[in-house]
Amino acid sequence: MGGGPSAGRGRAVRYRPIPAAVVIAFTVSTSPPAHAQWAVYDGANHVENVLIAARTLQQIDNQITSLANQAQMLVNQGRNLASLPLSALSTLQSTISQTTALLAQAQNIAYSVQSVERQYQQAYASVSSSMSDSALFSQAQTRWQNSVGGFEDALKLQARVVENIPSDSSAMTQLVSASQTSTGALQAAQAGNQLMALQSRQLSDIQAELAANGRATALQQACDAATEAESDAQYQHFSQHDAYVSGTVSMFGGSGN
Repeated sequence: MGGGPSAGRGRAVRYRPIPAAVVIAFTVSTSPPAHAQWAVYDGANHVENVLIAARTLQQIDNQITSLANQAQMLVNQGRNLASLPLSALSTLQSTISQTTALLAQAQNIAYSVQSVERQYQQAYASVSSSMSDSALFSQAQTRWQNSVGGFEDALKLQARVVENIPSDSSAMTQLVSASQTSTGALQAAQAGNQLMALQSRQLSDIQAELAANGRATALQQACDAATEAESDAQYQHFSQHDAYVSGTVSMFGGSGN
């Protein structure tokens, strides 16, 4: 029969390939078991790491504190460099200008050395008996006008000084308040400087008032001295007239002996 062993000898034998998964599973199942691995704890190394971390944190904290101090220092410097928003300079300059204008309006004899020398020589030092009565009268009138004008100028200046008191008080209050509430050294110094400027302006008012009063007094004293010289000159004029000569005077149509 064709189905016996002899019949199968002529056929080729076929082998199927073994899957890779099967090979890997077989290898794993036949490999020897692995040994367990244990972590080794090093206490000294751990303590050293902790100390290093602590020192690092301390350094960072010190740096933060230093930066905070530097920031505060910059803030303080900014405050010290802040300028004072209040300024009384324009008010002081305006007041000084008004006082100076009053001094410039001095009547007759101005606040000038050349003017004083010239006019004093003309009206006060040139009185002599050789002058006419009309010239003496003219000079006397000039001296009287100078004295009246001097006292008027002094009164005006005194009025100006008194009018400055309210504005000075207001400026002083503002500057003292600004100094007390200043945020830095520069503002306090500027407030102090403006207070000193206010005091200087007040001293200039006092100086101007003293000068005006002294001028009026000096003019009056010079007028008195010149009046004495004028009286002497008038007496010289009177004494130069002819002596009295008696004569006969007729009254009521009668004749006298």
